[in-house]
Amino acid sequence: MKYLSFDKEQLVNLEYSLNREILSTNRAGGYFSTTIILCNTRKYHGLMILPIDEFDGENHVLLSCVDETVIQHGQAFNLGIHRYPGIYEPRGHKYIVDFEYEPTPTLTYRVGGVILKKELLFVHNEEQFMIRYTLLDAHSPTRLRIKPFLAFRNVHNVSKANMWANTKYQVCANGVKYKLYTGFPTLHLQLNKKNEFVASPDWYYNIEYMEELKRGYEGHEDLFVPGYFEIPIKKGESVIFSAATDEQTPSALLRKFNAEIERRPAKDSYKNCMANSAHQFIVHKGKKWEIIAGYPWFGSWGRDSFISLPGLTLGLDDPKMCKTLLDSLSTTLKNGLFPNMGNTTTQAFNSVDAPLWYFWAIQEYYLYTGDFKEVWKDFGKKMKTILKGYREGLAYNIKMHDNGLIWAGEKGYALTWMDAVVHGKPVTPRIGYPVEINALWYNAMMFTIDLATKNKDYRFVKEWLPITERTKASFNSIFWLPDKGYLADYVDEEGPNTDIRPNQIFALSLPYSPLDEDKMPSVLRVIDKELYTPKGLRTLSPNNPNYRGRYEGDQPTRDTAYHQGTAWPWLLGAYVEAHFRLNPQNAINIATSIIESFQEDISVHGICSIAEVYDGDPPQRPNGCISQAWSVAEAIRIQKMIDNYKPNKK
Repeated sequence: MKYLSFDKEQLVNLEYSLNREILSTNRAGGYFSTTIILCNTRKYHGLMILPIDEFDGENHVLLSCVDETVIQHGQAFNLGIHRYPGIYEPRGHKYIVDFEYEPTPTLTYRVGGVILKKELLFVHNEEQFMIRYTLLDAHSPTRLRIKPFLAFRNVHNVSKANMWANTKYQVCANGVKYKLYTGFPTLHLQLNKKNEFVASPDWYYNIEYMEELKRGYEGHEDLFVPGYFEIPIKKGESVIFSAATDEQTPSALLRKFNAEIERRPAKDSYKNCMANSAHQFIVHKGKKWEIIAGYPWFGSWGRDSFISLPGLTLGLDDPKMCKTLLDSLSTTLKNGLFPNMGNTTTQAFNSVDAPLWYFWAIQEYYLYTGDFKEVWKDFGKKMKTILKGYREGLAYNIKMHDNGLIWAGEKGYALTWMDAVVHGKPVTPRIGYPVEINALWYNAMMFTIDLATKNKDYRFVKEWLPITERTKASFNSIFWLPDKGYLADYVDEEGPNTDIRPNQIFALSLPYSPLDEDKMPSVLRVIDKELYTPKGLRTLSPNNPNYRGRYEGDQPTRDTAYHQGTAWPWLLGAYVEAHFRLNPQNAINIATSIIESFQEDISVHGICSIAEVYDGDPPQRPNGCISQAWSVAEAIRIQKMIDNYKPNKK
């Protein structure tokens, strides 16, 4: 049995099938994503979604879906499926007899004596999506009708029927090409053999996206169908449908499809699934390399990039890619901060921790390679610049105080990773001294001092070593709650915030910790008891009156729960590191149970990947993005910790 297997009997069960989503990327920012029966349930679903430079690099859905109709003896059987208000029409999923994910998403349909295989493929490093139809069996002459549904809109919006769409087409080799609106690329729709294109332009109204309605968004869309291709197909024959921004040579399509299939990595084990997922986040376009934070709706985020970077590269023993990404991401530093989110013209430099995670990513690279000269030569100057910026003051009141601690925050902004904002107000503002920021700050200073010492930059060491001593003393006196046995989440003018949150885990996990060692076991016990689940650390103790155990509802409801109890898988990397620091033998058991827990979910929500978040309450349902970079990265790092563990032999 294949590692990624699906219950053939359940494929016609919509509750089963619509909760399983697929994702495939072209490694250059484009992707396709939908459910395993190809019924779109999100506005972010589509068969060809591309970043478009003319629109600030944001993702746009060009090709939403493709319906096929099998024609025999004058009878037509539509294999497509769409949801409209209160109804599914057509209901082509009833013909599905098999779904496979490896080597590429593949469906098999049975219509009477006809057995048709449909394979979906996004070409790597190109803007081309292909479908291969193979007629496995048929006892009578068979024709195939292929009907594309076009959207040409931003992923965050839905399209509506209108009069200004350019519905005229031009002929290209074995196909037609469309460009519905100015600024978009031309989409070439072609087949690998001669066919008949029947132009019957029409709008399909009110296609419904259930997941968007659940999330409180507009969930109805009108899609433009230009007509259909019709072609005879013989038993054993394969027909290729191609959608691409460049015109293709029809005779080369089948050969290209076969070559691309050969390049697909194996997904025959948990480790291989994680490696495949990791590669999908790394995007190379032009001279720029970046990391996508999560599919299907996030772009490249500074904080997420640096947290994800070690797991996605070093966790797969690829230091060369780690260095390539570090070099590329380093160029985005501006005035001491990295962009937290946004594209070229809309960048937001509102992350207090992204530059500090940059140090950690470099540190992990250094610990892997051991080359202190290279690291200092390539990154030392930027590291010093960032430290100086924090000491002297940056935007949003980010500044080192005389006690050696970093203060950060401005009313109306959420600068830490707990950044949800509802009705213009941060849910967890955390203005003051945030605990993880100061743990990261201490680690950044100590790591830089270590590199400076090895590279004989003694002036820097002399300047900064006294600051670290001050930081350490202040950290222990200000954050430690002796009567509770854990660390304050942040400290402001009114004193410590005593909510039990996971941010304190970084005072136990980072290579250089400002926390006194004798305090660490107590902190970890509290996290074990209040926050740990095998799916992630809860963002707030269930004993807190503000705890929200379910991540669901409209955007304000979800955002309120986002950091108020929702469990985040990415926090488990630091949690396992903390256990390895304090109790290595117990850490192995915990790490193994976490990996086993993720293996249970490998064929639900986002197939072959790990979700962004889970409910804090059991049963912990996966939610948010179907494939999240730092979730996957930290799961890979946890597996690496297990693989590298060598028990002490007596």
